[in-house]
Amino acid sequence: MPDSLVIGSRGSKLALRQSETAKARLALLYPAIEIRIEIIKTEGDVSTKPLAVIGGKGIFTKELEDALLDGRIDLAVHSLKDLPTILPDGLAISAICEREDPRDALVFRNDQQITNGSSLSLLSLPESAVVGTSSPRRLAQLKCLRRDVFVKDLRGNVDTRLRKLDEGQYDALILASAGLRRLGLENRISVAIPTDEMLPAVGQGAVAIETRSDDQFTIETVSKLNHTETAIACTAERALLRNLGGGCQLQIAAHGFVHSEELRLEGLVAKPDGSRLVRDNVSGSVDNPEDLGAALAARLINQGAEGLLREQ
Repeated sequence: MPDSLVIGSRGSKLALRQSETAKARLALLYPAIEIRIEIIKTEGDVSTKPLAVIGGKGIFTKELEDALLDGRIDLAVHSLKDLPTILPDGLAISAICEREDPRDALVFRNDQQITNGSSLSLLSLPESAVVGTSSPRRLAQLKCLRRDVFVKDLRGNVDTRLRKLDEGQYDALILASAGLRRLGLENRISVAIPTDEMLPAVGQGAVAIETRSDDQFTIETVSKLNHTETAIACTAERALLRNLGGGCQLQIAAHGFVHSEELRLEGLVAKPDGSRLVRDNVSGSVDNPEDLGAALAARLINQGAEGLLREQ
């Protein structure tokens, strides 16, 4: 048994919080093993360009995967939504931890009073509101519901994004509920957007642990952190994305969940400007999440999804 494990993590506050949680859980299970976190910068961390410009596949993961393959780290902790559906040779996902709230969150300024409507929602945004997001998926679904709003690109860590909002640069933001909750900022969630209004990103709210595929000890060690229902749902979502040929910076959305031994998967593909979208769902056995994801991808393709994805 090795006497130490090195966890690779991005340096953002959220990434470190997720890595520290994994480290704490592993330390409880294996108190004799020394565990430390190695911070690794990725292209997505250092670039100031919009995410859609620099490309979505691997911009937050490649450097961590290189460190895994080089043996500088033993495992990498990722937000699953950032991890491409096809991994480099020699690497594997060895655990998907229990999912936080997968929904997107609508966030208003602390000093903002919303009066047009009895409850907060995307429909209660002020007319011609300026909404911050860097996600083509969120942009397309938001414009589908509210053609009048202006979508303004948003970069930076969560604290920076909230500061820009409170300074008045935006009327509202759309962020991941899971990230806000993990950072102890759930009080900033004005409303968790229902999935019938906005489907989340594939894998949103879940944390994945990636290892070398031949490192049997580390695989067995981190597999104790796997949450079966989350892994089943996310496997179906990732199969859908892979069969559509998309990445996290395309306007593809999905949400899978297990209920009474049945897996239900919803998926959506939208035109970039939100003027058209196709949406469908399938249900099936929890034993075949890959097949269910492929089946839903085929249904969406039959409804015109490939044409929508080509309109960039």
